[in-house]
Amino acid sequence: MNNFKALGLNDEILQAVADMGFENPSAVQEKAIPVLLNEQADVVALAQTGTGKTAAFGFPLIQKLDSRSKHTQGLILSPTRELCLQITNELKQYSKYVKGLNTVAVYGGANIRDQARAIEKGAQIIVATPGRMMDMMRRNMVDITKIDYCILDEADEMLNMGFYEDITTILADTPKEKLTWLFSATMPKEVSAIAKKFMKSPIEITVGTKNMGATNVSHEYFVVNSRDRYQALKRLADANPDIFSVVFCRTKRDTQKVAELLIEDGYNAAALHGDLSQNQRDLVMKSFRTRQIQMLVATDVAARGIDVDDITHVINYQLPDEIETYTHRSGRTGRAGKTGVSMVIIVKSEMRKIKQIEKIINKQFTKKEIPTGIEICEVQLMHLANQIHDTKINHEIDPYLYGINEVLEGLSREELIKKVFSVEFTRFFNYYKKAKDLNISVKAEAMEASGDSTRYFINIGRRDGFDWMSLKDFLKEATGLGDDVYHVDCKDNFSFFNTDTDKSEMVLALFENFELSGRQVHVEITKDRGRKGGGGGGGRKKKNFGGGGGGFKGRSRGGDRDGGNKGSYGGKKRKSNDGNIPFKGKKRRRK
Repeated sequence: MNNFKALGLNDEILQAVADMGFENPSAVQEKAIPVLLNEQADVVALAQTGTGKTAAFGFPLIQKLDSRSKHTQGLILSPTRELCLQITNELKQYSKYVKGLNTVAVYGGANIRDQARAIEKGAQIIVATPGRMMDMMRRNMVDITKIDYCILDEADEMLNMGFYEDITTILADTPKEKLTWLFSATMPKEVSAIAKKFMKSPIEITVGTKNMGATNVSHEYFVVNSRDRYQALKRLADANPDIFSVVFCRTKRDTQKVAELLIEDGYNAAALHGDLSQNQRDLVMKSFRTRQIQMLVATDVAARGIDVDDITHVINYQLPDEIETYTHRSGRTGRAGKTGVSMVIIVKSEMRKIKQIEKIINKQFTKKEIPTGIEICEVQLMHLANQIHDTKINHEIDPYLYGINEVLEGLSREELIKKVFSVEFTRFFNYYKKAKDLNISVKAEAMEASGDSTRYFINIGRRDGFDWMSLKDFLKEATGLGDDVYHVDCKDNFSFFNTDTDKSEMVLALFENFELSGRQVHVEITKDRGRKGGGGGGGRKKKNFGGGGGGFKGRSRGGDRDGGNKGSYGGKKRKSNDGNIPFKGKKRRRK
């Protein structure tokens, strides 16, 4: 492996690198830095989260800018406030020996006029979130018409968060002759569209293979009944006493609920989702970084920009709606050369998704069993034994030894050990002694068999007030199939969705004579295979869903996703549990 000097970096940057203790470049740095320094070309770089991408584009950007000129020469777009600040802080460290170079962060939740004044004083580099950059452009507070470099960091995450229009508008205001460097963990079609529209024959740099998961992360899945998800989560936490994890849920409502349950059961936990104020979010993240919180329960949107190197586990309490998002989740662990574990808790009907993820990340999952109560007791006892063995003696206890010896007089060494360890053992044993086996027996061939899928046509779509998320929620509840409804594709006047083929008769029966706000809704099996194929068949009508109470309003249910609107099914409103959640660290107890 090359050292940083061999990559062509100048003395000012090398001095900053030495101060930070970097010795050898990461794979993406080794590949990208020479290209960005020496080629006057657009670049697309694909590498996982946590592989050192900021330095990969930051070092060349700093070296190529003219620090004597005060006008803005480089624009970096990032998906979240946290990542924006992180990039800004790192660039300031990298450029601390470059006289006159100034980097300004532009993000929501802070005073926009203060940010504008900082740019006016001279900012060669602006690091911005798309929303705040658009706001400043509308107010004529920033001029990016003369920049030389535009960097899109975590491009796939920005597009997943719905920033496509903002990004295209921002890029359209930049000069055509600028260079664009696009960094991304995955390459979905939206990222390809950006590259095709705004980049000229870009050089592609790929570390590993496209969409591949991090090399030092192992992937495990556990199959349980849906009602046992939370109990499975607790057992996985208890079986890993030193766990320092991010627990991913799909919706704000589930994130809040799971975090509250964990806190009630004595775990050091907190929720992170879009309903928290920025101050609350900052407090949660500060406590997580200092390990006051062991289990951070988060939505995908809220977790973007988390940069903590020591996360031991990522736990997918629920799989994401978009399979590609799994790559970003698992990338939160195994960072900075460390190893990590990505765990997935699934129900039997979701096994097909494991195969899909394996194809995307080019890695195999290992099927694991949820630990039994006795196994957890053993793990906890050995953990206590190691803690006692490794504890440094505090001699301030010496004056109290006489009294302690009097209390324990007459106990043998074996009796003393048993009593000390019984404190921990009894607590776990009493909780788990009657605990059931949570694992579901699954045949080895079930992974492949579950891929037999049927696709349906339904005559409702965007004009009925749906998007793919709200339509999926509607179908999941209308059919009662939950996660067995997938590949929802919402068009203007109609839509498609899939279920496993063995559910097709039930689906068609459920949707006979079905009415939505007084309108008949038709569902039929379609020959259009879409992403997952199905057979031919005739259409049937549905029965009324919602008990005649006004129908589905065509919006996401309250608290379901970051940024989702409150809506109702069948005229019955559903309130999200969006109360802000405290975090606390107390000794675990069992109910």
